[in-house]
Amino acid sequence: MGIKLVILESPAKAGTVGRILGKDYTVVASKGHIRDLPESMLGVQIDKDFEPVYVNIRKQTAIINELRGLAREADTVYLASDPDREGEAIAWHLAYILNVTDAPVYRVTFNEITEKGVKAGMENPRKIDFDLVDSYQARRVLDRLVGYQISPILWKKVKKNLSAGRVQSVATRLICDREEEIENFIPKEYWTVTALNETKKPGKETFKASYYGRGGKKEELKNGDAAAEVVKAIENSEMTVTDVKKTDKKLGPYAPFTTSTLQQDSSHKLGFNPGKTMQIAQQLYEGVNVAGVGFTGLVTYIRTDSVRIADDAATEARNYIRNKFGNEYLPPKKRVFKTKGSAQDAHEAIRPTHIDFTPDDVKSSLIGDQYKLYKLIFDRFIASQMSDMVYGQTSVTLECNGYTFKTTGSVVKFKGFSAQYKEDPVATASKDAPEENAKLPQLEKDDIVLVKKVEPLQHFTQPPARFTEAALVKALEELGIGRPSTYATIISTIEAREYVKNEKKLLVPTEIGKIVNELMKKSFPEIVDVGFTAGIESKLDEIAAGEIAWKQVIRDFYGPFSKELKEAESIERVVIKPQESDQVCEICGRPLVYRKSRFGEFLGCSGYPECRFIKPIQKEVAGRVCPECGRQLVYKKSAKGRTFISCSGYPECKFSSSYEPTGKMCPRCGKYLVYKRSRGNKRYIACSDPACGYVPSASAKKSRDAASTGAEPEKK
Repeated sequence: MGIKLVILESPAKAGTVGRILGKDYTVVASKGHIRDLPESMLGVQIDKDFEPVYVNIRKQTAIINELRGLAREADTVYLASDPDREGEAIAWHLAYILNVTDAPVYRVTFNEITEKGVKAGMENPRKIDFDLVDSYQARRVLDRLVGYQISPILWKKVKKNLSAGRVQSVATRLICDREEEIENFIPKEYWTVTALNETKKPGKETFKASYYGRGGKKEELKNGDAAAEVVKAIENSEMTVTDVKKTDKKLGPYAPFTTSTLQQDSSHKLGFNPGKTMQIAQQLYEGVNVAGVGFTGLVTYIRTDSVRIADDAATEARNYIRNKFGNEYLPPKKRVFKTKGSAQDAHEAIRPTHIDFTPDDVKSSLIGDQYKLYKLIFDRFIASQMSDMVYGQTSVTLECNGYTFKTTGSVVKFKGFSAQYKEDPVATASKDAPEENAKLPQLEKDDIVLVKKVEPLQHFTQPPARFTEAALVKALEELGIGRPSTYATIISTIEAREYVKNEKKLLVPTEIGKIVNELMKKSFPEIVDVGFTAGIESKLDEIAAGEIAWKQVIRDFYGPFSKELKEAESIERVVIKPQESDQVCEICGRPLVYRKSRFGEFLGCSGYPECRFIKPIQKEVAGRVCPECGRQLVYKKSAKGRTFISCSGYPECKFSSSYEPTGKMCPRCGKYLVYKRSRGNKRYIACSDPACGYVPSASAKKSRDAASTGAEPEKK
């Protein structure tokens, strides 16, 4: 008897699906793509109507042979790669490579890796969707034409190992343009005047009110003289309440997560970058071993730009809300959120697969970061089906000697969805949430209050803020650049190419990033044009919908692009001067400049190659001295690029450690204590001598026992 062969991409997901389907199925993984454009050449036959040339990926040879052998023995083959364009392309490549003629080949997709989701997928087999495959091919060919034909020009005109990309170059431009706005920003002075008032009623409560204007008209205080005039007029005076408005306002919950909003909220609330968020989310989707249940996926498919949810999922959420909070926390019917017009809406929003698996129920089965992200997804989904938050807002207008002051207070009257999920109006400024602790005294019209203190403050308008990774994701989504599955890769690419550096979680363009951006703007204006790039994304969606032919999109693009390539060959080479340091060469006295090698940054003589003096850059370990000689500790890198801690007195003192010393000594053996990390990535203190095994507390001892002996040093 033959086998029922199911092929997925991920070994972890294959393991979970295999346990669900049971012994009647053979479930294996392709471990990603098995066929692609060649790395060593363009791989697109421009003179043959842009026909792509696909080759088997060399490192996948053993897997290809294994899959071919299994397919020959199979009664039925199910191609179950991810339910998106890339997954459809993988299924298409698998069908080509396996070349199965004696058994039917079906395409199946799983929106969630649960018993319900897997069985639903297997019960609805279909053929490969060639519209999705063509959309993938168009994207792949476009990216290859741009990357492989512009990058060599950058090598010749700027320096080696640079690259351009159809989307990465636009993202770099956004960051460079923002930096230019900041550099060209001219601050303008303005002043505010705040009065601290005290009621005359028993209790003498105080509250603050801000200057609004004169005669009911708003006025901006542009200098200190104008502010001083207001201060002089109201000091040691009384204010009269001229108007009190009380209103109840409602604030509705946000939709459940899309890929983009998950990355943004995870950054704001958990401090995860987009890459880390997607890595952990993938683990939750593919399946974890839940105690008492076994392997199961905890969240639905994580690459989506839809906010739609299934009816049964909404019903489960409403039942959960009713049981936990009561009927008053339920709206009359299921909430339906509107998906953006540009969204593909092929999959549901990201939500828990099992409402019964609350974060606390599965906490013991998850590592720390998995639990944090799962809780975020769970809470956001439940809250999305809850009642509005209701808050009372009081707006008070006061007059004093012809000057108008105003103040506003808010108090939450009904928590609504915020009982499950606290919104962050700073992170998502599209909502007007009430401020905490903003309650005002009971004030009525014609009340008189005393002006106890007046505070004038000088301000200057601020330039636009630099992008954080989360803000860049939001901008890319709003501008229609890239797709949910690509945001994390875009950011990691421009950082890896050193076009952008991450300084205190803010994205700052490097000098090389600015140079490449300027060259791209002059020579390839359409490639870095936001509107043009967004238009290409729309064309890819039209291909996926079967509305246009993919090669026509390539033809329309390549005509103007090929002319730009020819013209770019004649531009002058850019000379990049290395950045000078504040140190001088110990041999010839010329300034030392910053240079880079594969081991990292170092200082070299600006007179190179006449003078070859070099000096390592040593970053100090703040507040830490060598436990053996008392000199400053510094970070160093090994020949393999691994960071470790060493004494700055080397080679006189040969102290080194993979872990950061705490500055304290072990009370048990007298050796130095260090910071280590458990498998859950929690920091704890332990003796540097493994044979001693001392940790300061029982809880830390458990962490130490759980940690691997080769734990990485804390990242700086």
